[in-house]
Amino acid sequence: MYGRAELYNLTLCSCSSHSEYTTKRVFDLILAVTAVIILSPVFLFAAIGIKLASKGPVFYRAVRAGKDGMPFTIVKFRTMHILKDGGSRITAGKDPRIFGWGSFLRKTKIDELPQLMNILKGEMSFVGPRPEDMDIVRERYTPLFMKTLDLKPGLSSPGSVYYYTHLEDGIDSEDPERYYVEKLLPFKLAFELVYIDRQSLVYDLRIMFRTALTVLRIALGKKEFKLPPEYDAAMQYLERMRSETADMPEETKGVTL
Repeated sequence: MYGRAELYNLTLCSCSSHSEYTTKRVFDLILAVTAVIILSPVFLFAAIGIKLASKGPVFYRAVRAGKDGMPFTIVKFRTMHILKDGGSRITAGKDPRIFGWGSFLRKTKIDELPQLMNILKGEMSFVGPRPEDMDIVRERYTPLFMKTLDLKPGLSSPGSVYYYTHLEDGIDSEDPERYYVEKLLPFKLAFELVYIDRQSLVYDLRIMFRTALTVLRIALGKKEFKLPPEYDAAMQYLERMRSETADMPEETKGVTL
């Protein structure tokens, strides 16, 4: 049984959480509508370029794990040729499936802009843990990793920015999927867990600004970046992941840390 003080604190916590969720949702809606209107010429430019560069649809759709693990269809501009066998779910930097115009869209992150539609539908937010493939979640996520499904997935996050600046170019082209899930995914998720601990609207604005600045710098040719402010806290989570994985039965281990 809860005492009167405990019930009062629980009520305050619930109201505060609901208020923060509502504020973030309103912020997402206003910004997404504004972005779609302002960036509509970019959408058109990207779509025309894709149709001229490669046969197939303008958009790429894939099922991802959303909040609480619920599946949803993420939308991106297509940046790769369509092959009969489909190929790896993870794309290496020099993947031969990427066509020239697609490479430009990926480098500038214009390929991610259609996810504004996912934000308008309430499936995503501007900032939150990046959504992963459903099979990777089912087969590779540990209990600690599952915490990243407590929030709506985001268009950007500390993990995605760190991946973009420090990890993406290191993907092994021989077996990109295995290299990604065993070597890179734990780093990404460690940063996502730090985001969950620190989440706030002010922090979201900082992440959005950092993302835009990073994309601009990479587009202008910058290749080396300093470690992000979440790095030390993320490494602490990585240590916890190592301990958690070491305690798991051998047949259920999903990652190599």
